[in-house]
Amino acid sequence: MAAQVKFISCAGNSNNIISYGKSLVLNTDLEKFDLACTYMKNDQNVSAYNLLVSLAQKELKKDDLKAGLYLLLASDCKAKQGKDAKEEFETAGKYYLRIAKKNNAESQYAYRCAAKCLLKAGQVDLAMKASEEAKKFIPKLVEERRTIVVVDDSPAITLRLRSYLEQLGYRDIKTTDNGKGALAIVSNLLEESQNPIILLDMEMPGITGDAVAKKLLEKKPDLSIILITADEKSEPRVRKTIGFGSAAFIQKPFTINELKNALDITENNRVR
Repeated sequence: MAAQVKFISCAGNSNNIISYGKSLVLNTDLEKFDLACTYMKNDQNVSAYNLLVSLAQKELKKDDLKAGLYLLLASDCKAKQGKDAKEEFETAGKYYLRIAKKNNAESQYAYRCAAKCLLKAGQVDLAMKASEEAKKFIPKLVEERRTIVVVDDSPAITLRLRSYLEQLGYRDIKTTDNGKGALAIVSNLLEESQNPIILLDMEMPGITGDAVAKKLLEKKPDLSIILITADEKSEPRVRKTIGFGSAAFIQKPFTINELKNALDITENNRVR
């Protein structure tokens, strides 16, 4: 709730600010705030402005975020009188900057509000600086790259897949040239609570790809398997294996974009 109010308050929409603001006001000030809201609804903007400025001055001494809300409402009242509200926006902007520097928990919101208020006050340089400071508090998202298991008896295909995968940002790549090896590698990864993506060739000596896929999906029904085959998708064996639960399908010869598309489909279908 607090984050919502802070965001709405710096957005400058007076109707939204009023509806949320009432829940923030202390009981001792509730009567004044209600009266100010009534004045605003009745277009008695001078009276509303005076009350809101009075409330803001009180909260400014306590570094309370409600002060910004009151100042923005006051600026709205002043604008409705046909007057320039830059002074109120500038006061609100500098107030939010002070809050941002004092309270790390509120810094991102406060810097964002400061940037918006200072921009409306014509303080473009200060607004830009506040906006840059806000960006420092946005956590950087690290894209997760899952372990890839390549199962193909062709060294050339395995080499190409490794090259493509590394270009796409995957680093943990395990390879095997047979179905038995695939079952062992994937079983170990599942025991370690990993959720790998399997690139599985359909045509291999010994245990074929479709048999491997069936065994793996019996262990973990939502396991991500991408089939690699020279056959058309409409071929009965391919269609049947996809029916087991395989996530995607690429046909030889494939490009890096086709591999990426298959990986994207797999990630989008992933059960988290």
